[in-house]
Amino acid sequence: MGLRVLIADDHELFRDGLKSLVEDGLNADEVRQAGSLDEALDMLAEKAAPDLLILDLRMPGVSGAEAFAALRDALPATKVVVMSASEDREDIISALAGGVHGYIPKSLSASQIEAALRDVLGGRIYAPAALGQRAAPAQEARPMPTSVEGLTVRQRDVLGQLMKGQSSKEIARALTIAEGTVKIHLAAIYRAVGVRTRAEAIAKLSARGN
Repeated sequence: MGLRVLIADDHELFRDGLKSLVEDGLNADEVRQAGSLDEALDMLAEKAAPDLLILDLRMPGVSGAEAFAALRDALPATKVVVMSASEDREDIISALAGGVHGYIPKSLSASQIEAALRDVLGGRIYAPAALGQRAAPAQEARPMPTSVEGLTVRQRDVLGQLMKGQSSKEIARALTIAEGTVKIHLAAIYRAVGVRTRAEAIAKLSARGN
């Protein structure tokens, strides 16, 4: 199968325009759309991970660098790109620090956005020219966890709270992270364990004695 893309942005008009761009300019075979982080995570649980995930910095549920780092852990083989109206230097640096593969301002022209996405798909990190990082070396992809033992330290922290019966909000409070980030970690845990829901994860892991 060819290029698979997931666009997560709470502005439908922008999503539709970007969908046309990646279909026509990048010859994407599959382009899915989500209007929130929760919706995007549901889609990620339904099918194989996309080759390219494009998300809005201000989308509901996204909480900056910690969310991006969690996405990188959950989707090690996926190119994660932030596309935002913000061109604030701190926002850009925060996203890049979280491990995203590109930060593309929405103010760019269609041809510039296409070129930036091609840069990312070609293995480079894209950032606005003002940061002087357009062609930085790509980060190494981390292997996909295939069991509980393969989870990251933070994912195991979340798992420990999950097994205590804590809600996402309670886990966020206990670990001092955003609730949206907890949901990303939970999605990675479910994928690693081979389940779709919190109840299934607890039941399966309890039966295994983990």
